[in-house]
Amino acid sequence: MNKINRVLIVIESIDIDDSSGTKGRVALIHSLAKAGYKLTVLHFTQKEIELEGIDCRAIKERKGNILYLLSRVHRLLNRWFNIDISDHVDKMFGFSFGFFNDAKSIEKAIEKFDPVDYAMIWTLSKGNSYRSHKAVLALPQWHDKWYAYVHDPFPQQLYPRPYNYVPHGYRQQRFFFAEVTIKAKRIVFPSLTLKEWMQSYYEVIEGKSLIVPHQLTQVDVSQIDLPIYFDKEKFNILHAGNLLDLRNPKPIVEAYDLFLKAFPEAKENSSLIFVGKPSKYHDYLLNQKTSIPSLFVSDGYVPFNQVYKMQQESSVNLILEARSEISPFLPGKFPHCVAANKPIVYIGPYYSETKRLLGKVYPYQFDFDEIDVIVKALGELYQIWVSNSKYLYLNRSDLREYCAHDYLKGILNNEKVS
Repeated sequence: MNKINRVLIVIESIDIDDSSGTKGRVALIHSLAKAGYKLTVLHFTQKEIELEGIDCRAIKERKGNILYLLSRVHRLLNRWFNIDISDHVDKMFGFSFGFFNDAKSIEKAIEKFDPVDYAMIWTLSKGNSYRSHKAVLALPQWHDKWYAYVHDPFPQQLYPRPYNYVPHGYRQQRFFFAEVTIKAKRIVFPSLTLKEWMQSYYEVIEGKSLIVPHQLTQVDVSQIDLPIYFDKEKFNILHAGNLLDLRNPKPIVEAYDLFLKAFPEAKENSSLIFVGKPSKYHDYLLNQKTSIPSLFVSDGYVPFNQVYKMQQESSVNLILEARSEISPFLPGKFPHCVAANKPIVYIGPYYSETKRLLGKVYPYQFDFDEIDVIVKALGELYQIWVSNSKYLYLNRSDLREYCAHDYLKGILNNEKVS
């Protein structure tokens, strides 16, 4: 195959059960393969994992060097003596010793490949970690082919309020990220709103960015059993994923409670389900369950394939965001909700990427204080379900196309920069 189709991908993990971010990045890898690119995936998962039809190569951690030794001393001090020097290290260097050693391990693995043989190199981010970006930043021979993927504001200091975390070493992190935006050929964002937000801090992003949304995921769930608390014969309203500390579920819980009062029969044939790791709202949800028996809250992590099947079988999928003036994030579950083809109830800021994609005329998007309007919407959706549940669907082929590999291929072929 001609080198114009060859892409080297550098990613920290391809284990889809370790985080929602990894699920999204692996979906992007599969979409690139479907778009006709021949991929070589270098990953730092620290175990052998294969993606069907894709050349995957695990990167080994460097050991026996000063960075590795310092990272282990750091870990042992914390484990044995309860002494945590993370803040001091981050203030001095911006990142941990482990970060630097991992990045150097990735850098050494990339050096075994010749840029001449590849059309592009993609570095995929995960969580708040940009080890693969740090690695390629040290390899100028790759910069004119470098597509740096950025899924969230970085450093975390740049998150919009109410997020107010200022990481230790943020100055060094700002400098590092500024270098990435300068040296990379393209900065790839899953969200236009995120691109515009980040451009207000890093002006060089303008004119060199690509918007590649989170991709649809093909998941075979035919052999996956639904959990016992999920009865697909009921009117199920599902929130899949962690609430974290700022995705407040109270508006939808209050609206659901009022909905049950307006439609008493729904107490027996509906449910409001939250699946994901416990958050600071866990006790609140458990307390609400005492008066709302049809409210369910999972005790912890639920396997991705099982969650995906619940999304497919739900009557309504929920997307909740933090109370803010703006949300530049595109939720990782957005394409899963689109693929489910069931109505999405969105509760979030007026300015958000999700609202931009759903469009101004989409009827089921609400502000946090619009409890009565949410109640009315739940009633409308429930009545449709009662009359014929087959009529309850999203019906947004435009969003399916937007999150699919053909659209991705068009973006890359035409270099639609913004």
